[in-house]
Amino acid sequence: MSAALLTVSEVRTTPVVAPLKYPVTTASGTLSEAPLLLIDLITKEGITGRAYLLAYQRLALKGLDELVKALGATLIGQTVVPAELEPQMRSRYTLLGGARGLAGIAVSGLDMALWDALAQSRGVPLVTLLGGRARPIRAYNSLGMVSAANATEVASRSFANGFKAAKFKIGWKSFAEDLAAVRAFRKAAPADASLMVDFNQCLSVAEAMRRSRGLDGEGLAWIEEPVRCDDFAGCAEVAAAVETPIQIGENFSGTFEMAAALKARACDYVMPDPQQIGGVSGWLRAAALAHAAGVECSTHLFIEVSAHLLPVTPTCHWLEFLDVAGSVLQEPPQVIDGAVTASGKPGIGLAWDAAAVKRYRVE
Repeated sequence: MSAALLTVSEVRTTPVVAPLKYPVTTASGTLSEAPLLLIDLITKEGITGRAYLLAYQRLALKGLDELVKALGATLIGQTVVPAELEPQMRSRYTLLGGARGLAGIAVSGLDMALWDALAQSRGVPLVTLLGGRARPIRAYNSLGMVSAANATEVASRSFANGFKAAKFKIGWKSFAEDLAAVRAFRKAAPADASLMVDFNQCLSVAEAMRRSRGLDGEGLAWIEEPVRCDDFAGCAEVAAAVETPIQIGENFSGTFEMAAALKARACDYVMPDPQQIGGVSGWLRAAALAHAAGVECSTHLFIEVSAHLLPVTPTCHWLEFLDVAGSVLQEPPQVIDGAVTASGKPGIGLAWDAAAVKRYRVE
């Protein structure tokens, strides 16, 4: 394939609601299905860049679809140069307080599709275009709420495919329930397994400090989102008072929020989400911030693109394995010996399963 420049000719979107193999229950609700927006960025040269976005709830899917279509229309006739088009897309939301929420997610999705098309035009995987190489990235199995009663059952299936780490959600009505869940899961897990827990923002600062201190000594790799995601000052109090590392970042709406969190010392680790942080372009900025701060950087969801991004992340830490899109992909992401390796195909390596897309498509 020649390295000729590409020109955007059309942006197509397909909303689907894909089933999850295992429903994910959190302290704030249950995710039993994945409302996804599939993006096809078509070029005059015959290359199609692909990406998908997760709306979390069906009610947000229509709005996200309309935003991506409207924003995609502004790219028609333009050359595929992400470094120019990503800030151009963001600038459209300046007077609305910036590209945040669904608007920011729309920008991220189109940015990922642009990078996918660009890498395909060069005939290389995205990781190669970014200056890295595909290699196994250690992954942890990401689970829903675990109680002492179901810990053995959940743990028994959590370490298949060579997983050596698992994260599960707590935030029960009492700390005694949380502690019992952690200890029961630890007892059922392999002796050398790394375990992480996630409160999903369900605690006040005072309660987060009390419960997190109570978990010190349980050998956890990290405690995730103990307080409200935008309360960096409160999270900094928790991080300063607790020995177990504090992990946040999936809700960073762009790299300015990440910079503010790092400045506030709100966490020990960060885990940006590709659709929240700004797509591939935003991730590269985020990785540089983490590097400058000396903070380990993991990914949140979006396994397929994350496997390309982590090898070029200087403080590469963990890849979260929670497969939300596998049911509509021709080649779902695979875990081998507890690790995920980026697709060796040009671009990100996404290809839709046409029959599944037709089955799960919604209007």
